[in-house]
Amino acid sequence: MEKIASLSRKITQNIGLIIIVFSVIAYFIPDYFSWMTNYTTIFLALAMFGMGTSIDVDSFKEILKHPKEVMIGSLTQFTIMPLLAYLLAVVFGLNKDIALGVILVGSCPGGTASNVITHIANGDVSLSVSMTILSTLLAPLVTPLLVYLLAGKWVEVSIFAMFKSVVTVILLPVLLGIFAKKISPKGVEKSKDIFPLISSLAIILIIAGIIGANSEKIRQSGLIVLLIVMIHNALGLAGGLFIGKLAKMDYDKETALAIEVGMQNSGLAIQLATANFALNPLATLPGAIFSIWHNISGSIFASIRRKHKV
Repeated sequence: MEKIASLSRKITQNIGLIIIVFSVIAYFIPDYFSWMTNYTTIFLALAMFGMGTSIDVDSFKEILKHPKEVMIGSLTQFTIMPLLAYLLAVVFGLNKDIALGVILVGSCPGGTASNVITHIANGDVSLSVSMTILSTLLAPLVTPLLVYLLAGKWVEVSIFAMFKSVVTVILLPVLLGIFAKKISPKGVEKSKDIFPLISSLAIILIIAGIIGANSEKIRQSGLIVLLIVMIHNALGLAGGLFIGKLAKMDYDKETALAIEVGMQNSGLAIQLATANFALNPLATLPGAIFSIWHNISGSIFASIRRKHKV
């Protein structure tokens, strides 16, 4: 188990670099990875089950301890990122597939990677986890509604179909993970290093699959999508930091809020695009590129905040 724990830590800490390596390989040898898109739902459900096993009663107590900060975090998450996504789509005159993909990314809850990056930054990890939990639990209602309101200009959006997708791949696996920990805490504790490993591998495979399946389209649209993703992510980090300062949070909480807002659950955006918008194949691309970029930018941001704190 020690070897698994060590491997899990190394992969989790270096997930940004590993994603880049696998994405480059998938881009140049797409046939080895494109088949993985058939299992996006399973991979994401596994990642979210892993997240669920890390949640216990104390996690919910943290939400109750810091209701103001957690609510500010979720409100900021579900306003700044979706509105920025919509504005970028309009300003850059994006085609409907890419506009939809950017809005899907912006409308998703915080990703579990934000908790790891917050830890690296020496930020408030308990607040980060609390914000991720709350935004994830709100996602089945909020994400479909936001996509319906913001992406309806480009494509037809079924709120119910999206609600079903989010419940299936996010809410149910997380609740199952929580339930597994409740009925078998010792078993989950023994396997605590396996679940982060499974979650990390699942995200890596989802992204590699999308890159492999869309390698030709990336040659045509990859640069503009990367530019949009970089701007979206940077403004999200800056917006979270600004709101943190405005709310007079301490340095650690500011850091956690900025990272939580800037780092989305882009795996969910990919799955929603795959399951609900089959006629818009390029809609998966922003989520895949965001998954790569936000790990890079998040690590850089974390390094700056850590050094500044010291």
